[in-house]
Amino acid sequence: MIELRGLTRHFHVGDQTVHALRAVSLAVPDGDYLALMGPSGSGKSTLLHILGCLDRPTSGSYVLDGHEVGSLPEGELAEIRSRKIGFVFQFFHLVPRLTAAGNVELPMILAGIRPGERRARAAKALAAVGLTDRASHRPDQLSGGQRQRVAIARATVMGPSILLADEPTGNLDRASGREIIELIERMNRDGLTVVVVTHDPEIGGRARRILKLVDGRIASDGGPS
Repeated sequence: MIELRGLTRHFHVGDQTVHALRAVSLAVPDGDYLALMGPSGSGKSTLLHILGCLDRPTSGSYVLDGHEVGSLPEGELAEIRSRKIGFVFQFFHLVPRLTAAGNVELPMILAGIRPGERRARAAKALAAVGLTDRASHRPDQLSGGQRQRVAIARATVMGPSILLADEPTGNLDRASGREIIELIERMNRDGLTVVVVTHDPEIGGRARRILKLVDGRIASDGGPS
């Protein structure tokens, strides 16, 4: 369960203060499927980064599974990111010299998981995204859709309860993008909480709930029209 209470985030740029988020209050139940939408500069990515413990609020409260996390030290935030949160980005962020399996193993290496277990879990994660036959391929030997599948496998191999996706179909053709969003939706049906940032109204309209941000504030929060 995600709960935000009066969340703000501002940045100092020179002698000016930029208000990225203004008094955002939000509850995201376990298993929800939420699309974050709004114009560029509306605060979507800032909100996603705070949800993912990659950034901290300036003020307000971020409660995750009953625990205040907004003010935790970096080491504890890193542990939360490792155990609870998976990330998928528009540009994949795969390591070029590693195979698909090697990329999926990376979070487990950082978590200190033994090599044998890493290999078994990576194989299972790649099978779940339909890439068993591409496990030994490097990113430059994969299509865009396959690279994003590897990124999803890497994001979910640690068994997170939350998947945060920032424009996950934005760098793909429409057919590949549809396959990726359907894969994410399948994981959501299996119980994964999903928050997707998107500019695409078709992608946003597939979510159970759409949160629209304007100038750092929640303009609307409800089901697709």
